[in-house]
Amino acid sequence: MKDLYQKIKYGPFIIAGPCVIESQTLLLQVGEELARLQQKFGIPVIFKSSFDKANRTSISSFRGPGLEKGLEMLQKVKDEFALPITTDIHEAHQALPAAEVVDILQIPAFLCRQTDLLLAAGNTDAIVNIKKAQFLGGEDMKYPAQKVASTGNEQLMLTERGNMFGYQNLVVDFRNIPLMKEFGYPVVMDCTHSVQRPGAAGGKTGGDRQFVPSMAYAAKAFGVNGYFFEVHPDPTSAKSDGPNMLYLKDFEQVIYRLLAEN
Repeated sequence: MKDLYQKIKYGPFIIAGPCVIESQTLLLQVGEELARLQQKFGIPVIFKSSFDKANRTSISSFRGPGLEKGLEMLQKVKDEFALPITTDIHEAHQALPAAEVVDILQIPAFLCRQTDLLLAAGNTDAIVNIKKAQFLGGEDMKYPAQKVASTGNEQLMLTERGNMFGYQNLVVDFRNIPLMKEFGYPVVMDCTHSVQRPGAAGGKTGGDRQFVPSMAYAAKAFGVNGYFFEVHPDPTSAKSDGPNMLYLKDFEQVIYRLLAEN
């Protein structure tokens, strides 16, 4: 983990993958492309997918295969393509088994103040990525970071993902990026979830996919270290967050422009 953290500490790096684990075939298809892009662009690419989406809008929404099966599926991606892996955890008891497979434990934005969850993540050997809540400013993230650091784990990342702006809308205050960088940890721009329209699609989340690349380009100007994208071969048929995800076929061009533009 320490080698990975040193690689991503100063960036740039990419976190990418489908929102939720839908099938092993999907994971391998996306993993193969991400491994190719990592080799082509020469920057760390971290594979992301969730074994459980515990905060879906509707009780009928697809959540994923669960902890045990999901970790088995993520392990196959890691074995096949040698990509670092991240996934989110929602409960403290998930931290240790997840850390046996993944390299980075992601703390969901809604849960970034959950002390027991943060301490459980910190007490593993994994890197901990804390997503900034939609109701917090960048300067407030020192407190979740302090909770993880209190365990002796200083392998931390902080992620910007927008703030609530009225009902069913988010905006990004890019000043949060340099504010969070002052704490000395890598900062990630979640380009996907920042364009969400929570609950705006009839019991599920809507979004504005066309603005995802612009979120990345703007974050670069503010000195962000890494970029988070959710990608899918066919977002229109995705079981979670489809309106926000990039088409996998378009991802290479987004990365090319992101790394090429000054």
